[in-house]
Amino acid sequence: MEELFEPRINLTELNNTVIKIKDEIGKVIIGQHQMIDLFITAILSDGHVLVEGVPGIAKTLAAKLVAKTLSVDFSRIQFTPDLMPSDILGTSVFNPSTVTFEFKKGPVFSNIVLIDEINRSPAKTQSALFEVMEERQITIDGNTYMMKKPFLVFATQNPLEHEGTYRLPEAQLDRFIFKIDVGYPSLEDEMKILQSNNERKGRKEIDEVSPIMSLEQLLNYQELVKQILIEDNLKMFIAQIVSKTRNNVSLYLSASPRASINIMNASKSFAAMKGRDFVTPDDIREIVPHVLKHRIILTPEKEMEGRTPQDIIEEIIKSVEVPR
Repeated sequence: MEELFEPRINLTELNNTVIKIKDEIGKVIIGQHQMIDLFITAILSDGHVLVEGVPGIAKTLAAKLVAKTLSVDFSRIQFTPDLMPSDILGTSVFNPSTVTFEFKKGPVFSNIVLIDEINRSPAKTQSALFEVMEERQITIDGNTYMMKKPFLVFATQNPLEHEGTYRLPEAQLDRFIFKIDVGYPSLEDEMKILQSNNERKGRKEIDEVSPIMSLEQLLNYQELVKQILIEDNLKMFIAQIVSKTRNNVSLYLSASPRASINIMNASKSFAAMKGRDFVTPDDIREIVPHVLKHRIILTPEKEMEGRTPQDIIEEIIKSVEVPR
């Protein structure tokens, strides 16, 4: 008699919740299945997400809908060239009645923070996010304020060639677990978008989606995916891929150890979403491009040849022997 496979970890509830979240978002977002999968993977991995694409392709809407499916605090910050760090973090205000300065928290104090058009602000404002994105805390006037769990940043940006954009510092890009590139919909999906919009009769898209996952569930699932098994040979597979970015003649900037950790954590979440309590090489190969493509920079010569980070990443993955 054939022996049935029984996972070490019960992932049934997690899988059912993920399916419900996808169904809710699917009421509004047509197609873009990979983007939604990566959003959910990042949430389970406790990682920040950067979404890039031209205006009008539902980057911000998708981020808002994903946040709406979670019963957590949400805030949105529109980045502009004149935005100051205090507009994000908060500031100390003098209270005449107590003759003391009181700290007024900024919009960054939330569970999910949507930063719209993050590359519309210059480096001074960008630097305000360095500490809070990595350490989940901010330090102002010598006082440290811890963020509530979970703390996740969903950021959108326009392609760099668009007018009025600033390149994000490499140190900040490295703090995003994924960069998701969103393209135009297919002709078939565009037709479905028109039909869906017409059938709503002016109802707001955000009102079509209901919360699915509670704060307690989210924190439990984040702990659960940490228990997903990853063999030592798969850790070596990750290390070899990242290492090959560091001696690659096509690259001016390579990936950091944070990238290796992000690949491992995201692979665990990806496996859990597929109902497995262990990571496979395919999980890693599917995750790697989304973790690495915003962390590496091509040499000017390779850029002139028309090469892309995706090309180099694919070459590196193929050059590393897959564990058996």
